[in-house]
Amino acid sequence: MDDRHGEHYGRVLLPKDCCMYSFRVDVPAQFRFPCQIESLEKKERAARETRPVKMEPAAGGGGGRQQASRRRPADLGLLALLCSSLLLNAIFLARHFLPPSRLLAGSGGGGGTCGLSWALQAAREAEAVAAVDCSGHGQAFIDGVAGEDGRPGCECNACFGGPDCSLRTPGCTADADSGNPLFLEPYWRRHAAASAVVFSGWHRMSYVTTDGRFQSVELERQIRRLHRAVGNAVADGKHMVFAAGSLQLINALVHALSPDADAGSPPARVVATAPYYGAYRVQTAMFDGREYRWGGTTARWANASRNSSTDGSFIEFVTSPNNPDAMLREPALRGSSAAIFDHAYYWPHFTHIPAPADEDVMLFTISKPSGHAGSRFGWALIRDEKVAKRALDYVSDSIMGASRDTQLRMLGIVKAMLASLHGEDDIFAFGHDVIRSRWRRLNAAVSRSRRISLQKIAPGNCTYFKRIREPSPAYAWVRCEREEDEDCHDALLKANIITRAGVGFEAGSRYTRISLLKSDDDFDVLMERVTDLVDAEKKDDAAPGSSSM
Repeated sequence: MDDRHGEHYGRVLLPKDCCMYSFRVDVPAQFRFPCQIESLEKKERAARETRPVKMEPAAGGGGGRQQASRRRPADLGLLALLCSSLLLNAIFLARHFLPPSRLLAGSGGGGGTCGLSWALQAAREAEAVAAVDCSGHGQAFIDGVAGEDGRPGCECNACFGGPDCSLRTPGCTADADSGNPLFLEPYWRRHAAASAVVFSGWHRMSYVTTDGRFQSVELERQIRRLHRAVGNAVADGKHMVFAAGSLQLINALVHALSPDADAGSPPARVVATAPYYGAYRVQTAMFDGREYRWGGTTARWANASRNSSTDGSFIEFVTSPNNPDAMLREPALRGSSAAIFDHAYYWPHFTHIPAPADEDVMLFTISKPSGHAGSRFGWALIRDEKVAKRALDYVSDSIMGASRDTQLRMLGIVKAMLASLHGEDDIFAFGHDVIRSRWRRLNAAVSRSRRISLQKIAPGNCTYFKRIREPSPAYAWVRCEREEDEDCHDALLKANIITRAGVGFEAGSRYTRISLLKSDDDFDVLMERVTDLVDAEKKDDAAPGSSSM
């Protein structure tokens, strides 16, 4: 490559069928592939150096030959013009119709791979699967079930089917049960290059990482940067413990805060204020440790004396924002109780951030800020060194630390999130816009009903957005108002809406939870079923002989 008067030139070799000459063409920078052109130039230079010198015949007796030589420049000019036109048209067509991976793919060697070797095949495979057309209602995965052609096929969203997910299932039931955060999938599709991770087959094969630890030092540093940049938690001066998602951290932190079983102390009572995330009760009861046991709701113990040696200590889960009703919470028990603050949803796309959280024990999960629930990665911020060590020992003794492959992928994701903050591609601005829109639409539909109602959430000042932000809760907490709808989960199920029953949150059967986190297809079907429910209610109210509430 050379640079003449600020213009870039590349030597281009055309096929022999087009012309038998090589020449220089001024190609705009956006259409040039430096590694390929440089390789071609090297090959040409080598060919010239090894080409035998052809002796010219002696002068004289060549009048016809001289006349032909005078015509040759004009002929060559026309031929060069024709070939350059064909070349530029081919470049334009390739630019518009071929993906970058095809443009950069070589036929072998290093010339067409821009320096890539073993990573190129993995990149080609990933892009090929990502490019599978699933009609916008599903996607293909590299680890998906392979078809007869050996390639993974489409995995369709709920209510869609067919080879390319283009067939809509009539009268489909809306599944609004789980907190599967697929609402962020479109964001990562738009930022495929920034979030892609390729690593070698020999990456971190050892049990340990840097300095003999089970945790990535760099990932820990980047997570602290993320908390500092978002302003949702004080991470400096606290110990960080990685785990396989927040579910593992629930019991790890309960274990870390419980009295030593050998000390002869009574077991700690693990409690939470209703409605609460049911996994606290399930995890505590399942492991059934000698140091702790499930103690029920805080209402049971709020007025009881906790000074008696027979009562033991308390470990209170405080979920803020709360799952299921999105309310910011404080501990209900004081005094001798320890608190685990579950801040899984304390991010700007789910709630306003009034100030950084700075409690002694805080729990986070990657599934809510980035949407990568399947990676199973969570972390805790712990002030006390002894408590942190007990939690780390729990994770180390059970799984020898979070997966190193997961930690590498999360490092790339967290870096991509940090790079987007406060810009046009801010993931929290994107997420807030999506959930806010869904909350508005659901509220508008439910406001027409006297059969069901939603929780009330006021706007709040958010230090991250530097303004008053509208509500965008992860879940709608639904109450059935009619006397006959005592089981709200069952009432909505009859309307073809799957929800999570309020009894699982120890809140009573008149409540049920609707998730706003799933895919656009899931939410669209949900809105169809809610609209049908409200329309049917209006029709019944208008029928002769009907009585209003």
